[in-house]
Parts: sequence; C-alpha cells; structure tokens
Amino acid sequence: MDFEIIAVFNRSVTIERKNTERFETTDPCGILINGEVYAQTNRNVFTIDGLIPDTEYEICVTPGNEKKSFRTKKESYLLNVKAFGAKGDGVTADTAAIQAAIMACPAEGTVYFPAGTYFTGPLFMKSHMTLWVDEGAKLLGDPDRSHYPILPGVVRNLYHNDEEYPIASWEGNPLDSFASLITAIDVEDLDLVGRGTIDGNADQSDWWENVRVKRGAWRPKTVLFSGCRNVRMQSLLVRNSPAWTIHPYYSDHVQLLDMKIWNPEEAPNTDGVDPESCRDVLMLGVQISVGDDCVAIKSGKLYMAQYHLKETDGIEIRNCLFEKGHGSVTVGSEVAGGVKNVHISQCLFLGTDRGVRIKTRRGRGERSVITGMVFENIRMEKVLMPVTVNMFYFCDPDGHTDYVQNQGYLPVDYRTPRIGTIEIKNVTCTDVNASFVCAYGLPEAPIEKLTIEDTKVSFLPEEQRSPKCPIMMDHFEPMSGKSLFVRNAGEVVCRNVTIEGSADREPEVIHVEKQELEGLKYI
Repeated sequence: MDFEIIAVFNRSVTIERKNTERFETTDPCGILINGEVYAQTNRNVFTIDGLIPDTEYEICVTPGNEKKSFRTKKESYLLNVKAFGAKGDGVTADTAAIQAAIMACPAEGTVYFPAGTYFTGPLFMKSHMTLWVDEGAKLLGDPDRSHYPILPGVVRNLYHNDEEYPIASWEGNPLDSFASLITAIDVEDLDLVGRGTIDGNADQSDWWENVRVKRGAWRPKTVLFSGCRNVRMQSLLVRNSPAWTIHPYYSDHVQLLDMKIWNPEEAPNTDGVDPESCRDVLMLGVQISVGDDCVAIKSGKLYMAQYHLKETDGIEIRNCLFEKGHGSVTVGSEVAGGVKNVHISQCLFLGTDRGVRIKTRRGRGERSVITGMVFENIRMEKVLMPVTVNMFYFCDPDGHTDYVQNQGYLPVDYRTPRIGTIEIKNVTCTDVNASFVCAYGLPEAPIEKLTIEDTKVSFLPEEQRSPKCPIMMDHFEPMSGKSLFVRNAGEVVCRNVTIEGSADREPEVIHVEKQELEGLKYI
C-alpha cells in the first residue's frame, strides 16, 4: 500500500496513506516497524511513537508490503519536569517548575511530562526544543486570570515610535490579550508532541462569561504561535479553550498532525484552528469538534493590512474530520491582508452548520482578496448549509450600518474587498437543510468565479427541514430546501452536479454576467 512519511520527530513519525478515501478507509491496514507488528488502523493518517532518538527504522504498511526507511531526530537531553520540582498532582501550581525546565532545555533537547496532571499558568516556549506531553499527562490551565501575563497587541520602538512589533491580537486587531497556556513568540524549530492533553480548563473558570467584555485584557487562546517558524504539533488533545484554541499568528511553516481539538458546542468563540497572516500551514489527520468554526483562516482587519501587511498564503488541509461548530472550514471575516491558495481535500464534514464558509464585508479593504479556494473530495453529512459566500457579513460594531449592509451599488475605494475564484469539486452532501449554495457578492465587486463540478447533493425530506439563514447579513430571509442562490457574480459554472429533494427545480441566479449551468440536474 502506497504511503508517505510526512514528518519525523525525536521519538515518533507521522505517516499518510495515499488513496482517495476521506479521512479513513473501510479496510484497516497493518503497520510493521523493523519487521514487527506495531498496529492496525483504518485511518489515512497515523502516528507511530515509542521510538528511540537518532535511530534508523524501516516501516512497512500492508497490504502491499511497501517499505520505507527513516531516521528519528537527534535529542541532546531529556529533561523531566519533575526533576525541576513539578508535582503533577493537579493541585500544586507547577508553572515555575515547568518554566524552569523549559529555560534550562538545551538546543535539540526535550522537556518531558510523565503521567500526571500539571496545574499551570501560561508557559513560554523557546527555539530548538521539543515539549513532550506523554500519554496520561495533562497540562491543566489555571482558571484565575490574575495569574496570566498580558501580551500587548503591539510594542512601539522606544526611539522610532512609528515602528511596531506585533505580538498579540483579538479578532483581527492588535489588542492586549492574556498569554496563552502555551505561548511561543518569535520561536523556531519547536515541536509539541505526545498522546497527552493540553486542557485550557475554561469550563472551570469564567472565560466563557461576558465574552464581549474586556476584563483586564482579551481572553487567551490555548496555544499561540506568534511570529514563529517551523513549529509542529503531533498527537495531542487540546480542549476547553478560553477562546480560539490554536492560533498561528504571523507564522510560517506550521504543521498540525494527527491530533484532536475539542470544546463544548455551546462554548463561545472557541474556534479550533485560526491561521492568521501565515504561510505554509499543513493540517493533516486533525479531528475538531468545537463551539464555533472548526477552522477559520484569517489575515487581520484593516489596520493590520495597512501597517503590517501579510497575506495568508498556502493552507493545506487533508484527511481531517470536522464536526459540530458553525463552519467546517471558514475564510474570514478578518481577511484585510488577503487569503490565497487554500486547498481542502479528503475530509469529512459532519453536523456543522456550514461546510465551506467564506465571509467578508465592506471595510476590509482593497488588499482583502480571497482567491484560489479549492475544496475537493469532501463528504458532508447533516451539514445544514454546505456552501456559503457572504460579502455582507454583519460583524464588528459598524456591521449593521448602511455602509456595510446597503445592497445597492457603492463606489469602489480603498475599503472595498474582493473575492476571486472558488472551486467545489467531487463533493457529496447528504441531509442538507436550508440550502446547498448561497452566495451573495457585492454589486460593485462581484464574486469573480464560482465553479462546482462532479458533485451530488441530497436534501432532508420537507417535513424534517426548518428555515434558516445561510448567510449572516441584514434583510436576508431564511431558506429551506434551496438548491443554488447566487447574486452578484462574474461567472458561475456547474458541471455534472446532481441535486435531489430540493424545494425548487432550478437555480436562482441574479446579476451574474456569465452562466454555465447546463451540467446542473435535478432529480
């Protein structure tokens, strides 16, 4: 069986089976290490751990018996946090002891958490190290916000006040935020690994109360990578986040591999992963169930685009499982720096409100260009509204103003965003409720091109459907059983698209310059 070695760590390796299945297969494969049986799995992405650093291994995946060799990374020293005074009893404050171990860790060293519960406040990472949370070990967040340092949104140069160093953000603006349980600032070559748990403990604190009120600073994430390079996470469970769970911010070359993210579905603003102004992000074999968007791809609001412009470029999400949450994969709405080259494939979207969710609004700016979005080989089950594109998203204090919500033509200026190409290919949607596609562009800046190919859609029976608003904008009526609604677009293409059980028998396409809809079939 064909497979690829994706990433090699000190004591583990992540493998991806090469096939066209989504997330997992019906038939398990066998895994052999140096000729000995290691495990069986149905997953397309899996991790082999319990290895020895700086050692050569041969892996074989059956059936097929293809073999490949790899060598684990070197490890200079292994530092057990208990040797530095950490108790791991779930009661004693272990923050200082753990931080001491991190600061003492030499290059290519590993800070190790054996089984136990480590009650801790924010921990600050450094470069060229591994943090290993072993099976049975848990980092448990301190619920007392007074124990959390505050990260300034930006720090100004003492002698050149026009120069800013961005550190933290809140919903796209450089605002003071509490430090995260795992905080990495300007760090490179950092690995966070293990079968243990990083628990933000927000369910035992007041982080989810009065979430729109700033109390001391804005709520922390659980994991923050700010201005980092070459950072990886593998196998961990991250849960109960105070706000966004994992936030790569102005970071490059980020990998999230074979891990789980879980927050209660009623927990506010607990997105799973929010890459913001990042380049080269790979999510592989990740399972997410949260209280907001599973993945939300961003690039900041207008201020950041004007003074710290960095578009998000190159997001690859493959063989992942997204369930619950408002959207499976969202782009926006804080996208003032632009987002391009997003590729989502071989994924399962289960029970989310929306599958593909793209949202922006006037005011994001002329640099806010969303283009090169490709979603292919995806199965959506019980996703209420599989594809939504909204250029009237009513977020922010001015979100309900006439400027944002006016559906008439307004002059194009430096505040006008744009959406380029979106491709939906080889997608299967079952038990759809409100609509399959609901896309609403700006009159003055229509969606450039929406392409849907080789896609099958089936709706819930009429008696099981309920009217819902696919897009969050003012004066937009709820839908039920709607096949395609597209307004204000340059081009819409449907090739080999079958829709079953919708309330309508033809698409509603308004103010679209070019239409190729002959490949759309209703049954």
